[in-house]
Amino acid sequence: MPLPKWIASANRRATNRVTGPAATRLPGFGVIVHRGRQSGREYRTPVNVFGSDGGYVVALTYGSDSDWVRNVLAAGGCVLEHRNHREELGSPHIVHDDSRSQVPAPLRPVLGAIGVSDFLTLRPQPAPPQPSAEEDLTV
Repeated sequence: MPLPKWIASANRRATNRVTGPAATRLPGFGVIVHRGRQSGREYRTPVNVFGSDGGYVVALTYGSDSDWVRNVLAAGGCVLEHRNHREELGSPHIVHDDSRSQVPAPLRPVLGAIGVSDFLTLRPQPAPPQPSAEEDLTV
């Protein structure tokens, strides 16, 4: 069983506001930028994120039914801020992996101890084409 929901609620109110800025620079951490399904409001959620097979894998420490996960799935993607850069990600999929094989070996026992076996995989999305100078001209 992932971490209890009351911890997620406490983190949203306090811890995330403090750790969020550092999460964009620390290895193994990042911030998922996503929009609310109903409100359209932009949210920033600190996560544990790791590179994996041409994409990323995010440990779902509060489970796959967390609001931010549902937002990313509904939108078909998000923005990841990590290592001081932003990257558009898409193709979100939830993967159940009791062996936690997609995360670094030293973290597998830690994630196992808190019951994490669900992960969100994401792939980089190509940048949208930039208009050429000719297309920028309006008559």
